[in-house]
Amino acid sequence: MAILLVYDVTDEASFNNIRNWIRNIEQHASDNVNKILVGNKADMDESKRAVPTAKGQALADEYGIKFFFETSAKTNMNVEDVFFSIARDIKQRLADTDSKAEPQAIKINQPDQAAGGGQAAQKSACCG
Repeated sequence: MAILLVYDVTDEASFNNIRNWIRNIEQHASDNVNKILVGNKADMDESKRAVPTAKGQALADEYGIKFFFETSAKTNMNVEDVFFSIARDIKQRLADTDSKAEPQAIKINQPDQAAGGGQAAQKSACCG
């Protein structure tokens, strides 16, 4: 239903791997899978940061990823927001899909209004 793409803001190599992961998603995942980009370790000192926030947001924009967050698993910064956002997005996608779906019910014992001009269908000779 959803894929969290998580990189370490202090490790540019992990950020650069996001593009490879997105290619894998495009090849192997459902087209409508919800994606979210997360830069973790946002609690680290700025001197240790290798990936600026703007660069993470630009990557999310480039791939049309609706949600981008910077988080800290250590301090719990934005962690709940990530999961609530993706859950709401999945719920909305499913609701949109359900409202677009046509009913698949088959109606039995009802006359065909188009063929009979509103008259009841004739009975078959086999059933009386």
